[in-house]
Amino acid sequence: MPSYLSREELKKKRDQYLVPSVKHLYSEPPHFVRGEKQFLYDEKGKQYLDMFAGIVTVSVGHCHPKVLERTIEQVKTLQHTSTSFMTQPMVELAEKLAEITPGNLSKSFITNSGTEANEAAIKLARLATGRHEVIALEHSYHGESHLTSTLTANHHYRPNIMPASGIVFAANAYCYRCPFQKHPTSCNLECAKDVERVIQTQTSGQPAVMIAEPIQGVGGAITPPDGYFQEVKKILEKYGVLFIADEVQTGFGRTGKHMFGISNWDVQPDFITMAKGLGNGFPIGAFITTPEIADKNQKVQINTFGGNPVSAATASAVIDVIREEKIMENARVVGDYLMEGLKDLQKKYPIMADVRGKGLMVGVELAQADKTPMTTEAAKVVEFAKDNGVILGKGGLWASTIRIKPPMIVTKGDIDTTLQTLQKALESVSKVAVS
Repeated sequence: MPSYLSREELKKKRDQYLVPSVKHLYSEPPHFVRGEKQFLYDEKGKQYLDMFAGIVTVSVGHCHPKVLERTIEQVKTLQHTSTSFMTQPMVELAEKLAEITPGNLSKSFITNSGTEANEAAIKLARLATGRHEVIALEHSYHGESHLTSTLTANHHYRPNIMPASGIVFAANAYCYRCPFQKHPTSCNLECAKDVERVIQTQTSGQPAVMIAEPIQGVGGAITPPDGYFQEVKKILEKYGVLFIADEVQTGFGRTGKHMFGISNWDVQPDFITMAKGLGNGFPIGAFITTPEIADKNQKVQINTFGGNPVSAATASAVIDVIREEKIMENARVVGDYLMEGLKDLQKKYPIMADVRGKGLMVGVELAQADKTPMTTEAAKVVEFAKDNGVILGKGGLWASTIRIKPPMIVTKGDIDTTLQTLQKALESVSKVAVS
């Protein structure tokens, strides 16, 4: 058995040697040393049900044996060359991505992360159109680089430096907190139409591209209404603007019915960016686009670690497992079961102000009757769940949304455990809130 530091010893070293901006989710963080399937284990052997998947990253379960086998096989044969040399794993991965993405998306650029995939896609969109300006959505999160943090419309993740140029923001399709004070049944998709207002009033009238998450991740599982992306795409086509679907969190079957989230709105994007679930925890990202757009850049483009043989082989194995083991179908069935259970809990606990999402990409926003965010209570719920062996996430602009986005192999029994733990947490928080 390996020898592990206690969590107190580890935290002391972490505080000494890591930059302070790398923060813990918890006030009392566990020290995880092992993962298996949908479970994590700390240094004392305590088991935790992982319902957050390492920020929506572990797609087919921790240490999946088929994925591990492919990873180890590749590690033993060829670990690195860079994109300047031809290797089979990178090409095989690109071929699989072309098979599973919608429409004529067939040309990939493999990167190391979602941040880098978004940055590279924006660059190509600007080159392809000869334009500069980029539209993003309020409450969005697109990464940690200078450009992608500027594309992020959440002040918690934007550094205090001069932002990148040419970025504008459209209103979000946030039905619970509609920026136009409308109701989904009679809103006439004002949020989608705001994209045209932004083009006309905040840009030159000729933006290069719009980037949007089909369901916002860090934003708190904000899920647009039916018809939203269809209306947005019409507006973008009217002005010759390309569209990037940021599928870093929604990709690879997480929403249950489609391999990529944007297909829930029957829209064909010009780019799809991806990462997280593609590698099941291994560092990898990619964008895929059409041959027509890809051909607009003929200059040399290299990436030292992009398309790394080990990461590419691992990602190919992940895609194989998703297909062979019907992981996407499980996300749909178990996700529906989760949503039903949360809706039932919502009847008992009014502070569950909004339950939203698709498949296993779900958020529960806690708020008072007047929609005041319950940030402190959300933190207490997440902490309570952790202490009782269930790992949840939190997000949203006010950190008041509980994020439930587990490995997509979870069972209905795991959902029952989660709902029971969540109920106890809500009961505790509700009593404190009332008193």
